[in-house]
Amino acid sequence: MTKTPMEIAFDEALIANTNDEVPVGAVITKAGKIIAKASNLTHRNFDPTGHAEIRVIRMACEALQSERLIDCDLYVTLEPCTMCAAAISFARIRRLYFAAGDEKGGAVEHGVRFYHQATCHHRPEFYSGLGERRASLLLKNFFAGKREE
Repeated sequence: MTKTPMEIAFDEALIANTNDEVPVGAVITKAGKIIAKASNLTHRNFDPTGHAEIRVIRMACEALQSERLIDCDLYVTLEPCTMCAAAISFARIRRLYFAAGDEKGGAVEHGVRFYHQATCHHRPEFYSGLGERRASLLLKNFFAGKREE
C-alpha cells in the first residue's frame, strides 16, 4: 500500500522525534511524485534554520535544479513559522498542506499570517487540519517528555 505524502511527512516527524528534535516532518511533491522529504534538524546541526520546511525546500530545489518550486506541493506536520512561510513564498510553492496549527509560532493561520501581508509576493493555496490530532499528540508528548527531563 502506497503512503500519502502526509503519511510520509509523519514518518519524517517520527525520525525527528527519535533524534530528540521537535517532531516535524515535511514532504514536497510534483505531479504526484515525491521530490524530497525531511525532518527537523536544528539541535543536532546547531542550525536555527534547520526546520523541516527549509531543509525539504533546499533538497527539492537541488533535485529540480531550480530556485523555484513551481507546481510543487508541500506537506508538513506543523503550521509553518514566519521564516518557513517566507521560504515557501520565495520558492513559489503551489500548495501548502499542514496538519496541526501552531497558535504560538505559526504564521499561516496564526500570528503574523504571512500570506495576508501586502509585502508577500506569492501566496500558496493552503489547507490545514490534515492529521491535526496525530500531529498535536506527537508534539504534546515530545514537550511533556522535555519537561520531565
